[in-house]
Amino acid sequence: MIDFTLTENQLAVRDMAREVAAKVVAPNIAEFDRAQKINPEIIPAMVKANLLGFCIPEQYGGLGMDYISLGLASEEMEYADTAARVILSVHIGLFSLPVLTWANEGQKQKYLIPAAKGEKLATFGLTEPAAGSDAVGIQTTAVKQGDKYILNGEKMWISLADMADYFLIFAWTDLDKKKARDHSGMSAFIVEKAFAGVTTGSIHGKLGVRSGNTGWISMQDVEVPAENLVYKEGQGFKIAMFCLDQGRYTVAAGSCGLIRACRDACINYSKERQTFGQPIADHQLVKQMIANMEAGYEYCTPLWMKAGLLKNQGLRSTKATSLAKWIACREAEASAANAVQVFGAYGFSDEYPVERFYRNAKGASIYEGTREIHTVMQADYVLGNRFDKQLERDLPKVEQ
Repeated sequence: MIDFTLTENQLAVRDMAREVAAKVVAPNIAEFDRAQKINPEIIPAMVKANLLGFCIPEQYGGLGMDYISLGLASEEMEYADTAARVILSVHIGLFSLPVLTWANEGQKQKYLIPAAKGEKLATFGLTEPAAGSDAVGIQTTAVKQGDKYILNGEKMWISLADMADYFLIFAWTDLDKKKARDHSGMSAFIVEKAFAGVTTGSIHGKLGVRSGNTGWISMQDVEVPAENLVYKEGQGFKIAMFCLDQGRYTVAAGSCGLIRACRDACINYSKERQTFGQPIADHQLVKQMIANMEAGYEYCTPLWMKAGLLKNQGLRSTKATSLAKWIACREAEASAANAVQVFGAYGFSDEYPVERFYRNAKGASIYEGTREIHTVMQADYVLGNRFDKQLERDLPKVEQ
């Protein structure tokens, strides 16, 4: 029997995230979404609330909270706006937790502690202009020369690319294996934005997540100290997949926040809006759409919480995380589409938030593994074509 009762610490994190979302993110989100700019007050508020490192051990600058707490904070952030949750996804899920798990002590002292304290902002660089779901298709190379590696390549669709101080970059260190598409030739590096040859830029004109920073990272003959190699050569693909497990987890939990936001917006509007002499909340098909949102929220929440409990126990959670991400994103997209329908013509206008929910929901079915990727993964698990072995390293077990 799985116990989903929240502890006092988990409730404290949830409430803190909820407060930041309500007081800092939500009030001006429409304005920043229209301007396609990130609210400069969000990250300082998250730092002040210790939300950028709360699930990192205290010895590395965090608060030592568990991974359920990370899911709860992700849900609360996305309830206000997807862009706020994305900050947690990339800074904690795709950088800090992988560094905690795979980096050596020197790297943790140099990079993890400032990230956990919120002194430095970090992100993850795998996707490239011609390589998304096909991670082995990346073209970035890292050629060793003495006590350094020379990196060349470009990353695309990177959250916080134009704001982050640190990047977890994936590149080919074995060029023969690159030609053979053998992923054991890929490696991971911590790259500083301050390194010579690193340039970044922002992408504009996105369908959704407009109040967040998304961009590109270009590396031209960037000299990266050999000591910035994470773990060892040839382990980059394994580390990248581990990163995605943590990022997908936050996306799944965040999507539940989006479902809840759609549901609440529709409840309030349907009680006020009248047609045919009665509130539209009295119409059965409106009730059906709201009921579907409630159902989606209720059955998606245990999916991500199950994955979180596995992470707390230090167990492999790839299958559970994939399922949670796939289904929660699917339900968020459906809930947002129904929310626009409930609002009718007003749902087609940015006067109300549901059109933003609809635009934001679409992205989650693409990034961190498309819905098609997750569909195939789940089928392969049950058909016996895919098995997850326990990794030589996994998230540190969290004592409750």
